[in-house]
Amino acid sequence: MFAQTKHRFSVKEYYRMAETGVLRPDARVELLNGEIIDMSPIGPFHGGVTDYLNEIFTTASKGRWRTRVQNPLRLDDHSEPQPDVMLLKPAPDFYRQRHPQPEDVFLLIEVSDSTLAADQAEKLPAYGRAGVAEMWIVNLNELTIEVYREPHFTGYGSKTIVRAGDTIAPLAFPDAVVDVTELLKK
Repeated sequence: MFAQTKHRFSVKEYYRMAETGVLRPDARVELLNGEIIDMSPIGPFHGGVTDYLNEIFTTASKGRWRTRVQNPLRLDDHSEPQPDVMLLKPAPDFYRQRHPQPEDVFLLIEVSDSTLAADQAEKLPAYGRAGVAEMWIVNLNELTIEVYREPHFTGYGSKTIVRAGDTIAPLAFPDAVVDVTELLKK
């Protein structure tokens, strides 16, 4: 009896598909667990929340981290997602020679509305497995932030939900405070 299996693409194959035109240059896709995933269009609320986070964290950085928006993170040989916001260890070359890897990440943020289920079921465990120290899901549907810490092989050991009226800061930088009410104001 033949058992069907899926073909898992490697990061190398993924880039080769882009180079040869299999993936269009304007394709909004990312690679996660060997699968090429279409990314949702970015609506105004999602874009504004991402811009707000970028502004807050860039201003607070004072050279302690680099704020990176909607760029790849190399998790392993089969995953290169594009989180909405990352706070990264400073690199003298601004990561021009390679994409950041999990050990370079202080904080990773996914802003989620239509992608919430996939972010929780697929991305969250992948980030935890890879050892990303802290991950937030900004849940635009519920107007909350899910804060995940203590990464392990199936996801994260700690989950906290913050809401309007609360503040939150990355574990690595407790002075970089985000006012949840201001962030999620429509």
